[in-house]
Amino acid sequence: MGSKNKLKRFKENETFSNVIQPTREEIVETTFLHKGNWHKHFGNTNPIVLELGCGKGEYTVGLAQRDKNKNYIGIDIKGARFWRGAKTAIEENLSNVAFLRTQIELIDKIFAPQEVSEIWITFPDPQIKYKRTKHRMTNKEFLDKYKQILKPEGTVNLKTDSEFMHGYTLGLLHGLDLEILYANHDVYKNAGSPDEVLKIQTFYENQYLEKGKPITYIKFRVI
Repeated sequence: MGSKNKLKRFKENETFSNVIQPTREEIVETTFLHKGNWHKHFGNTNPIVLELGCGKGEYTVGLAQRDKNKNYIGIDIKGARFWRGAKTAIEENLSNVAFLRTQIELIDKIFAPQEVSEIWITFPDPQIKYKRTKHRMTNKEFLDKYKQILKPEGTVNLKTDSEFMHGYTLGLLHGLDLEILYANHDVYKNAGSPDEVLKIQTFYENQYLEKGKPITYIKFRVI
């Protein structure tokens, strides 16, 4: 994407009512405005579902289209990417969608304890190198953050093309004795995956499928 396109999207994001772009200082050095108050932003008390590392926002929008009785928040540091999802949500008048531009590691400062009902992690960078483990979005540090903000019955969904990420996460979940609700190492070949796993596909997922890569999925609890 050219720099002019990025600047144009950044500018347009500033006009979108469904895009929130706090500074790091607003989140870290004070109590974030929306923490514990997300129901005021949406104007209802419906369950909150997050997509972490939402990219273009296809999953955030796709889930919101399927269930208007939940509020969906896509989170990513790259606003030029989720511009597409934010614009689509506005064009389709999806009032149950928001996009938040920030670092994923700050989520425990953005949401209050037990404020979130469900988390989706879709096609994250597997961070295969050992030195990158701390950035892996299902490592223990991240799982502890998810535990803080999720309701007791809350769930985490991991959908990825990375067999490494799938195996790493399953191993960690078993080691921590956490509840695995469902696991499938090839959702389009093996029957049984939830409808929202099969019917919503991201831009990158379509590329992986064209290359014949299996898509894996895990649903689990951290509490």
